[in-house]
Amino acid sequence: MLGLGSLAKVVFGSSNERKLRAYQSRVREINALESGLQGLSDEALRAKTAEFKAQLAAGATLDDILVPAFAVVREAAKRTLGQRHFDVQLVGGMVLHEGRIAEMKTGEGKTLVSTLPVYLNALSGRGVHVVTVNDYLARRDAAWMGEVYNFLGMSVGTIVHGLDDLERQREYACDITYGTNNEFGFDFLRDNMKYEVAQMAQRGHAFAIVDEVDSILVDEARTPLIISGPLDDRSDLYMAIDAFIPQLGASDIEVDEKQRTVIFTETGTEKMEQILRDAGHVRGEDLYDVENTTVVHHMNQALRAHKLFQRDRDYIVRNNEVVIIDEFTGRMMPGRRYSEGLHQALEAKEKVQIQPENQTLASITFQNYFRMYEKLAGMTGTAATEADEFLDIYGLEVLEIPTNVTVQRKDEDDEVYRTVEEKYRAIVREIREARGRGQPVLVGTTSIEKSETLAAELKKAGFTQVDFNDPDPYRALYETSGPAGGPMLFAVLNARFHEQEANIVSQAGVPGAITIATNMAGRGTDIKLGGSVELRTKIELADMPDGPQRDQAAKTIENEVARLKEKALAGGGLYVIGTERHESRRIDNQLRGRSGRQGDPGRSKFFLSLQDDLMRIFGSDRMEGMLVKLGLKEDEAIIHPWINKALEKAQQKVEARNFDQRKNVLKYDNVMNDQRKVVFEQRRELMGEPDVSDMVNDMRHRVIEEVVSRHIPADAYPEQWDIAGLEKEVDETFGINAPVADWAKEEGIAEEEVAERTKRLVDEAQAARAVRIGPETFRQVEKAVLMQTLDHLWREHLVSLDHLRQVIGWRGYAQRDPLNEYKSEAFEMFQAMMDRLRTNVTSTLMRIELAPPAPVAPQFDSLQMQHLDPATGENAAELAQALPAGRIGKATAGAVDANDPASWGKVGRNEPCPCGSGKKFKQCHGRV
Repeated sequence: MLGLGSLAKVVFGSSNERKLRAYQSRVREINALESGLQGLSDEALRAKTAEFKAQLAAGATLDDILVPAFAVVREAAKRTLGQRHFDVQLVGGMVLHEGRIAEMKTGEGKTLVSTLPVYLNALSGRGVHVVTVNDYLARRDAAWMGEVYNFLGMSVGTIVHGLDDLERQREYACDITYGTNNEFGFDFLRDNMKYEVAQMAQRGHAFAIVDEVDSILVDEARTPLIISGPLDDRSDLYMAIDAFIPQLGASDIEVDEKQRTVIFTETGTEKMEQILRDAGHVRGEDLYDVENTTVVHHMNQALRAHKLFQRDRDYIVRNNEVVIIDEFTGRMMPGRRYSEGLHQALEAKEKVQIQPENQTLASITFQNYFRMYEKLAGMTGTAATEADEFLDIYGLEVLEIPTNVTVQRKDEDDEVYRTVEEKYRAIVREIREARGRGQPVLVGTTSIEKSETLAAELKKAGFTQVDFNDPDPYRALYETSGPAGGPMLFAVLNARFHEQEANIVSQAGVPGAITIATNMAGRGTDIKLGGSVELRTKIELADMPDGPQRDQAAKTIENEVARLKEKALAGGGLYVIGTERHESRRIDNQLRGRSGRQGDPGRSKFFLSLQDDLMRIFGSDRMEGMLVKLGLKEDEAIIHPWINKALEKAQQKVEARNFDQRKNVLKYDNVMNDQRKVVFEQRRELMGEPDVSDMVNDMRHRVIEEVVSRHIPADAYPEQWDIAGLEKEVDETFGINAPVADWAKEEGIAEEEVAERTKRLVDEAQAARAVRIGPETFRQVEKAVLMQTLDHLWREHLVSLDHLRQVIGWRGYAQRDPLNEYKSEAFEMFQAMMDRLRTNVTSTLMRIELAPPAPVAPQFDSLQMQHLDPATGENAAELAQALPAGRIGKATAGAVDANDPASWGKVGRNEPCPCGSGKKFKQCHGRV
């Protein structure tokens, strides 16, 4: 008997179905225009772009021209790419245009779908950003879909590594700009470190479409984008503390695998305090005194490095470096480093060279970056499980777009074994049987370690690992005739072999091919049954010149792939085997979604054991007891839909917990984001102002009023004035000798008159300095000092906020809400920062005598851009190194003259001052 909800769904359809029905009338209108557009010449079709722009200029909206614009794009795609948008793709395009997320299965043509809303929104002339997960996809999609845009008279840009500012400006000036999430985010941060509007690259945030939106806005959003610079070396402290952790016993620490935390017990804390005290690292009476804060921090990070982070699971050691492995894709991320000294703790643990820590100079989360767009949309194959998060954080609604052809894949119930060994034996048996049918197999693992364990099991069973030094390693499989014939080959795709990724993935659909992959998220390459004609042609015919011979060879490859596809179809299509359930259902669905592309048959099954992480952590004791009672024998599995439901509920709990954690982090980051907006907007205003003297004068007068009020209470008699203190502070702040003692002798003088006289003295001194330096030059100096001081204080403020964030949780023990406390404290700190800005700018300008060179964009040679790219593991720090050498590094390559600051170039604040005083630069000529 149907429940009320199910009955209503039968009668009215699901919410998703009802929303999709609303698009059908427009789909019919678009289809009705198709025959008329087919009769137009290329020039007449291209002229539609100017026609649409004219309609917008006359007051029409984008929605008004959606139907003809979509019809024009479809016709252009047919003529340039030979691809015609399906009706469901038109629906997907409308969903994206409305600022929603379109969930479309793998192989449904999301890249082509995006051309519809991208073209429509680009007509406004404000620029459209298409965000991809890696540089390869940005270049590929821009070139591929660029044929459609260029045909219609639209310009297409691509933002990738290695572009200088002028090149970036040119690419952003295009109607449509493709790039990675990292590139867009770092460009925004770098733009807000520039000193002139003309140097900025981006021109606004009107509309963005995010490809693989779940990967970018959920997985990668766990860590912020950070631009940082190096701090002083503290490697000795890391090494010293690391040596003490192995001395701890099981009773000294407490590990919580579910929460992924580890803490010292009371006895452990006492033991560590004694060890550190004996080694001379503890100052004062107690380990938790203020002066030992750094030691305690490093002690906790060393404990995390030893007890929570495993080699070959969370990181690998390569070329004497600790390289992080992304848990979702299993790829190395050589450009990313853990923050807060954790990476240094791992380096100390592994006895490799310890790199210095970095200070944050600018940062932003992906949540706050992408929420700047006036309209945001996304597309992916798996978003429904995270629908609540997309709606809550980004205001994005998820709509599931039906497939063009009904999915034929069969998703089977999980098989659960008692031990890992039994599970692996069952997987090897299953692989052998599938290969006997000529069925290609994709095996998904959750870590490098597990992929290599399975590879070892296959080798024991007589399989051979593909040698990618062989220029054509799959040739033996192509030439195999019968289903069970040919060599028993398998390939491993993980962080150690990512160079061969495209080749491995593209051949995973060849009959008899066995591919072990560490998470398949964001691969960007479809698995086509029979293999990839395009990639084989590119590799096998790379040295063959164009001509009849090459055309014939390409035709031979095409026929061979078609034959192999028939063989793979006969074997049942791609068989996806999962070796473990992930914490997130979405990652499991991504793996499953690799099979059953465009109506192809397929199959998927997960093999689990009670020793798997998810099963072990989330209540396998009861399940194991139940299996024992049922009399489960070795190598027997339990298979039941109830098991699937129980696992799904466990995954839902983990997802909900992770969402709460991300949401909590975002609440705190929103506080900093409000302040970031104020500072960045103020900077932009300053960059656009040719003359900031009025602002500087107001600052100077406010500082004088504050100084006077501190030493002369309101309505106080001169006898109550702190005359000596006032004269001293005026001298220290403004470099002026104010005769306050003489003024105080005058009859009836008040604090307002003292402030006014001080202002006149200071203004006269400042005016004389401006004349000496030159009025025009001094205007530049004022602007440079104001912006550089703001940047310096903002960076210090970021560090202070970070430290506050780490300790504010303790306020909860006093029955106070840590978030409200953080907001209050952060606001007070921001006010204090603005007060210091006025004082520092005024004090600096009152002492400047030499005109510095004109302000230039900040130099990125010593900075690092930190953030993972889970799709490629590319080094984000290369963003800095890729900038043109002529604009980076020392300002001059000539000899350094101690008496000529212009010859010093860029001097680090902690470096010795080039003047030869023996002081640090920040305490000498670099003093602010």
